[in-house]
Amino acid sequence: MSAVHPGYAPPSGPDRPPSRSWIRRWLLVGTAAWAVLLAGLAWWSARTDEPTVREQRTIEQASSVVNAAVGRLVAELDGAAWAMTPSRVERGCRVTPVSAGAELTRGIDVLVAEGGERELLSKVADALPARWRAGVRDAAEGPLLRADAGEFVLVEGESTSPGRVRFAVLTGCRPTEAAFGNLLPETPPGPALRAALQALGRPVPAQVDRIGTSCPGGAKAWTERVAAGPEPAALSALAPLAAAGTVVVDTPEVYAYRSGSDLIVADATGDQLHLAFSTGCSD
Repeated sequence: MSAVHPGYAPPSGPDRPPSRSWIRRWLLVGTAAWAVLLAGLAWWSARTDEPTVREQRTIEQASSVVNAAVGRLVAELDGAAWAMTPSRVERGCRVTPVSAGAELTRGIDVLVAEGGERELLSKVADALPARWRAGVRDAAEGPLLRADAGEFVLVEGESTSPGRVRFAVLTGCRPTEAAFGNLLPETPPGPALRAALQALGRPVPAQVDRIGTSCPGGAKAWTERVAAGPEPAALSALAPLAAAGTVVVDTPEVYAYRSGSDLIVADATGDQLHLAFSTGCSD
C-alpha cells in the first residue's frame, strides 16, 4: 500500500467524469447564446421580411398601398365619369380573439351606359399591373372584379345598379395605432364646382369635402363633393357650361361633362342633389 505524500494530488486519469457544476454552467451559456441568436433573427426578420399575414401591417402602414391603388384605378378611368368617395374606417372587427382592430375602405363611383358595366370592369382589369392578378368573373349579383394590390390590400369592382360601377379598396381588419376623426379635409369650392352650383341655382358653401390621391408617376387627383339640397334640379341648366367641353352623361337624373382633365358630375338620384368636381391624374 503506497503512501500519499502531503501536498500531492493524485492524478484524475482520463476516465474521470466532468463535474456536474461544469455541465450546468455550459448548458446555461449555450441556452443564453441560443436565445440571443433567436431574438436577433426575429428582430431582423420583423424589419426586413415581407409580411406573411395581414395582421403584420397596421392600417397606418397599409394606407400608402391603399392610396396608390386608388390612384392606379383613377389613371385607368380616363374618359369615364367618376368621382372618389370618402374614406371610411369601421371599428370593432377582431384582429385576434383578444385584439380589436379596424378596416379602412376607399372607393370610386363610375357612371357608364346601361349594359356597359362588365366592359368597364374588364377594361380596368386588363390595364392593371400583372402582379395584381386582376380578373372579372360573373357572380350571382353581376360581374365582379377582384385584384390584389399588395400587402393584403384587396381591390373590388362591381355593378351597384344599372349604369353604375363602384370600385373599393379595402385593408381588411388591421391593428391601428391612431384614433380616426374626420378623414375629409375641407377646402373652398373650386371655380368649376362654384359655376355648376350657381348654374343650378344652389348656394355656394364656404367649404366642401376634398378627397385626394397620388397617381402613378407622382401626379395628384382630387374630388370635391357637396350635397346641394333635396329640391328637384333641372340638370339641363348645366348645358351652357358643358358647351366648351364634352358631355359624358346626359339623363334626367345624372349630367356629367368634362373639360380637359376636369370633370363635373351632377347626380340627382336619391333624396339629395350631389355635385362632384374631379380632376384626373395630371400635374
